[in-house]
Amino acid sequence: MIVILRQPSCKPGVCPPTLRSTTPYQPRREASGVRVLVIGGTAFLSRAVAEIALARGHEVVCLTRGTSGDPPPGATHVRVDWSVPDPDPQLRGTFDAVIDVARRPYRGVRLLTDRMYDRAGHWTFVSTCLVYRDRSTPGATTDAELIAPDGGGPYAPSKLASEQAVRLRFGTRALIVRPGLIAGWGDPSDRFGYWPERLARGGTVLAPGRPEDLIQWIDVRDLAEWLVESAERRRSGTFDAVGTPVGIGSALGSMAAALDVPSELVWVPQEFLHSAGVVPWSGQDSLPLWVRRPDDAGLMARDPLPTLNNGLRLRALADTARAALAWERALGSHRERKSGLSPARERAVLDLWRAGAR
Repeated sequence: MIVILRQPSCKPGVCPPTLRSTTPYQPRREASGVRVLVIGGTAFLSRAVAEIALARGHEVVCLTRGTSGDPPPGATHVRVDWSVPDPDPQLRGTFDAVIDVARRPYRGVRLLTDRMYDRAGHWTFVSTCLVYRDRSTPGATTDAELIAPDGGGPYAPSKLASEQAVRLRFGTRALIVRPGLIAGWGDPSDRFGYWPERLARGGTVLAPGRPEDLIQWIDVRDLAEWLVESAERRRSGTFDAVGTPVGIGSALGSMAAALDVPSELVWVPQEFLHSAGVVPWSGQDSLPLWVRRPDDAGLMARDPLPTLNNGLRLRALADTARAALAWERALGSHRERKSGLSPARERAVLDLWRAGAR
């Protein structure tokens, strides 16, 4: 049984009276677990969170737009329209924990936290490591300088503004989580999955930069389990949810060994890749896991120790690679990708490199 005790939502006289709930949060003590509201719950990380919360015996309510399918069996599904002033008229009662995983406008975050701040015992908000101003310094922590928040701006500034809205309402009852690259089954970005799919085809593989260039990722299952466990424990503060940085050469070698397909990595310097029109990180004609160096060297090498010291457990890369490959094959390896090089484009760049090297 998990018992989550209520803490005051704000100091007397500080909370605006119009925001006070008429049904204050009360802790639930049923042996079956606690009541968890998942913002999202139908795809990738949010679905993994809902599945793990259900597996741990919790009552799960998923609040979604209803555009990406249904939540896992056993969860209650409430659909929401973020374009209306009151986005959740069907939402009733109190929650021991809210795990906010959805990508949605800052206005939706602010409206929901305003409404729920005295009806939820704990609020986890999943942000992004892109909120840091300095992307060049490896080993940086959450103390690093941030970009300017902008509730109506692009992804990262809007995420930072959303973080501030959550802190404003929930204070010490809030956990802010800033993931880096999330990998594994259900990944919609094609970034990590490009590599196990490519290595599974074997042969000569175009590898970007230098083998010692650091990269990091986190398996979606590891992150989801830590989010649910953190909500159970009422963990607060700000954490970078990242894995241990390793050299990209070691990572690709481990993936290839796990897939047991012979391959040869040909390392091509980033300057040549730029000149050949190959794009870093993601998007059409890109090589995932490659970032511009030194400008973005810290983007894939943040300090994982604070989160690891607070219970994050990381599985072996081989497990993540196999799960990502299974997802790739479920989607169809010959589909049009959001990130990565086509086989023909990869061969063309390799031919150019070899011609120049001679």
